[in-house]
Amino acid sequence: MTLTLIPNSFSKIHRPISHYFFVVVARLHNQALARKVFVNQNPNNNWVVKVISTLCITHCFKSQSQSQSQSQSQSQSNFKFLAHFSEILSPCIVYQIIRRLNNNPIVALDLFQFLRVNYKDLPHLVTTYECLVKSLCQRGLYSAASTVVIDGDMPDSSIWSFLVSSCVHEGKFDIAKRLLVKAHCSKVGVKSVTFNNLLNRMVKDNRIHEAVCFFEERILGSCSFVDTCSFNIVIRGLCRIRNVSKGVEFLNDMGRFACSPDVITYNTLIDGLCRAEEVDRAHDLLKEIRSKNGFSPNVVTFTSVISGYCNLSKMKEASTVFHEMVNSGTQPNLITYNVLIDGYGKAGGMASALQTYEEMLLRGCIPDVVTLSALIDGYCRIGEVDEALKLWHEMDRRKIHQNAYTFAILINALCKRNRLTEARFFLRQLMSSNVIPKAFMCNPVIDGLCKSGNVDEANVIVAEMEEKNCKPDKYTLNILIIGHCMKGRMLEAISIFHKMLNNGCGVDAIIVSSLISCLLKAGMPNEANRVVITISEKDLDLEFLSSAKIRSLEKNYGNSCGCLTKAKCPSVDQKLDLQLAGNN
Repeated sequence: MTLTLIPNSFSKIHRPISHYFFVVVARLHNQALARKVFVNQNPNNNWVVKVISTLCITHCFKSQSQSQSQSQSQSQSNFKFLAHFSEILSPCIVYQIIRRLNNNPIVALDLFQFLRVNYKDLPHLVTTYECLVKSLCQRGLYSAASTVVIDGDMPDSSIWSFLVSSCVHEGKFDIAKRLLVKAHCSKVGVKSVTFNNLLNRMVKDNRIHEAVCFFEERILGSCSFVDTCSFNIVIRGLCRIRNVSKGVEFLNDMGRFACSPDVITYNTLIDGLCRAEEVDRAHDLLKEIRSKNGFSPNVVTFTSVISGYCNLSKMKEASTVFHEMVNSGTQPNLITYNVLIDGYGKAGGMASALQTYEEMLLRGCIPDVVTLSALIDGYCRIGEVDEALKLWHEMDRRKIHQNAYTFAILINALCKRNRLTEARFFLRQLMSSNVIPKAFMCNPVIDGLCKSGNVDEANVIVAEMEEKNCKPDKYTLNILIIGHCMKGRMLEAISIFHKMLNNGCGVDAIIVSSLISCLLKAGMPNEANRVVITISEKDLDLEFLSSAKIRSLEKNYGNSCGCLTKAKCPSVDQKLDLQLAGNN
């Protein structure tokens, strides 16, 4: 297209190129206002696209600066100038304009809506919808993007699927559901994977009831877009919330929707039944699977039932299922052996656990940290700590690194046997390893040291814990409080008590009662009274100050405990009076 709108004199003026462009835009616009722009049969689309795009942005920004909140009619009026370009507007030009407005999706949306209302005979390309929807999604404008798709005549399923997937990814489930319902009403062929992505994300986000309702009302109700995967997702969610019976109902309904259960369906239900402690029912379902022609359970199916029986300490039944598995030609894997060994160990059947371990080695299955930790735990449960230590060294020989669970088992067992020196050795190993310690691993050693009077070493362990970013819990600090009280270090005990309060550790009746009893026994009623005042000021539970416990303290320590109910603080007095009155 040849445009002769720029005077020849402009070519002689040396100015920036951007200046000439805006002069062209201004003159073209001014002339277009006076008359329509006529072009020849082969217009230069790129030039027209640049001009219209610039005018769209200019008019919209000018209107926005004049009025912060535009009404729809005001927004539509921004594009009245397009009447002067009506003869050259085409689907291709509109697409290119929308693409140029990619960084201004609101302007692009307003333009698109204007064209849809005022130029109803102008069709739009699929790429136009795609470009606009993606632009809006990139800016997080999912509701606006859904309006483009829902209000338009858009049969292309890929755009619907893209928009639904984008909404699902951002957790906009309500918009995604509305789009899928509209797609069904509009007879858009959205694939079942799009529905399944929504169901799967809702289940992962624990919106299981919402997923089940949508599945029943919209997916099953429409008798479309449903496949075996859809059922599997919903059944998995139901099993997670222990509603296995509803999952079984869906299993029985699959045939009505031309869907057949697969091994994942059965494995999910069997695992759900076992977690709900309905292992016999799971075993029956396993037998049902085996009776079907052309359908074989896999190692996961058998292992789930074995694990269920082991958790109930029904090792005879677990062994039966294991032999059924081997006889059916299904090879046990590492997880199967680990589950069985752990079950035998917890039930005290170390002979069977070792026999299973030997069988595992003969079959060429290499043990891991879970295997040997289960054996160590089994030995510790029956008091054979020395045998557990041999397995610990076996792990070192096999270069299997102990995990937190292994350390915790052995340290706790050694402490129960009062073998504190060895327990302290393994705790040092734990602190120097890459394993992140937890308070429950250290508490048995701290407790043993405090009971033996070695409070200083217990304090050292707490310091090591804090260096490893292991925060002492309320049990740790309670042990320390009692330990310091037993050594007569009452001020240190009070200091630890205040540390508990400042760190947000849960202070319960046992801790406070123990501290108050120790303080009164040491002849420090004023300090005991201050502990009560501190508890009251922090609005903590005063259940430990029940009249029965107060009378018990009075009986054991005489009138020195009378101060506990007579603190010289009005607010504290009121709280104590109310608490004591409520217990009388």
